Amino acid sequence: NTIVGALVALSIIALVLSLVQIEDVTLPPTVKYGMVFDAGSSHTSLFVYEWDSDKENDTGVVSQTLSCDVQGHGISSYANDPLKAGDSLRECLDKALKVVPAAKQRDVPAYLGATAGMRLLREQNGSAADQILTEVAKTMQEYPMAFKGARILTGEEEGAYGWITINYLLESFTKYSPKAHTWLRPEAANIFGALDLGGASTQISFMPEGSEINWNETSKLTLYGYNYNIYTQSYLCYGQNEMLKRLAKELIASPYSTGVAHPCYPKGYNETVSLSSFRTSPCTNLSYPRLTLSDTNVTLEGRGNASQCLAAVKKLFNFSACGQRQDCSFDGFYQPPLRGQFTAFSAFYYNFKFLNLTEGQSLATVRETIERFCTRSWEDLSSSYPEEKTERLSKYCANANYILTLLLDAYKFNETSWNNIYFQMKTGSADVGWTLGYMLNLTNMIPAEAPVCFKGHAPSLWIAAIAFIILTFALGFVALLL
Repeated sequence: NTIVGALVALSIIALVLSLVQIEDVTLPPTVKYGMVFDAGSSHTSLFVYEWDSDKENDTGVVSQTLSCDVQGHGISSYANDPLKAGDSLRECLDKALKVVPAAKQRDVPAYLGATAGMRLLREQNGSAADQILTEVAKTMQEYPMAFKGARILTGEEEGAYGWITINYLLESFTKYSPKAHTWLRPEAANIFGALDLGGASTQISFMPEGSEINWNETSKLTLYGYNYNIYTQSYLCYGQNEMLKRLAKELIASPYSTGVAHPCYPKGYNETVSLSSFRTSPCTNLSYPRLTLSDTNVTLEGRGNASQCLAAVKKLFNFSACGQRQDCSFDGFYQPPLRGQFTAFSAFYYNFKFLNLTEGQSLATVRETIERFCTRSWEDLSSSYPEEKTERLSKYCANANYILTLLLDAYKFNETSWNNIYFQMKTGSADVGWTLGYMLNLTNMIPAEAPVCFKGHAPSLWIAAIAFIILTFALGFVALLL
């Protein structure tokens, strides 16, 4: 009896110790992957993300493994040869397969989201847009991945996913506390707004004050058990590239001349454009008598005049459509008062980075820097920035004045709120943009309800403990018989 009692006591102690020690055992995490193509108007990029499967809902654990820029222009440029749209993705797909282990490749969810360039093409030629999506889908399905679809995002979706990406990376929604073993929402959560400027559209997304919400313009989101009502608005034809085309069209539409003064181009820089090029986009294909005459070439002659450039850019906006309304941006679009801090990315960031403009600088300093740059001659600029492509270098003056007009006159930032804008393209190791938010949403990695925390135990240790108990009782039974 003494032996049996001792063995039973030992078995109980062993069971308790095994369960106590189980929490300290860490099983090697299983890494999962996901990939998203950002098919923009001017170019396409592929992003590959990875995360530990045992922390699938842990804020901030998603890291960017690969960023690959597809050669050539955006997929919308292949309207006359859709097959090339699919082929253009192959180089980046091959690179993606090199960073994803072969054993995991078939489980990798792969998406392609097309933005404003394809939205414009769909307006102009719906069948061509459908054919391009078909071809890129065929190409992606040839690779050992879990292809989940290729589609055109709405402008509001693009804005909302960008907003999710920024606040996910900045841990604004929720943060996991290892000590408490639970999810905690940061006290006085600092939710950022998102400002995105692409080639064909621009988006603004933020959380307005509750009393200022116009429910027809609001996206209702439930993330980690909390409700968010965000205002998001997308402006098609107000992206950087389409703005430049519209600006040139307005200048050319004046009385006929083979040479047209362009106040935003550097003095000494000339650019020849064909009138037929304005008929290829819904943003510029309007009934101007001169543009419908022929395929005549016109030369845009740089003048390098900062004030005239700013005045010409402002004419692209219809501010009078708002009348005396304060809750209006331009062209009659509703916008509640700005609230909180904002992250400005994509073309916002790249233009200001080139001009060495960063957050913290006063608005007066920003204006002076832009004016000074606009007055520099083409000879001066081209010799100072030999590595910069001509097509980009000649446009920085126009782009900078456009950004100022968009942020100050349209979105209504002022001397004070200007300091709430942070220009950046990366947070940690991940690029800021809509792709991460898109993947997080489609893979359900941001739950609508707050995740339930519980403590699990390794199956192998459970088996070992039970086997030890059975063996102990067996030995005790044998000892009893003896």
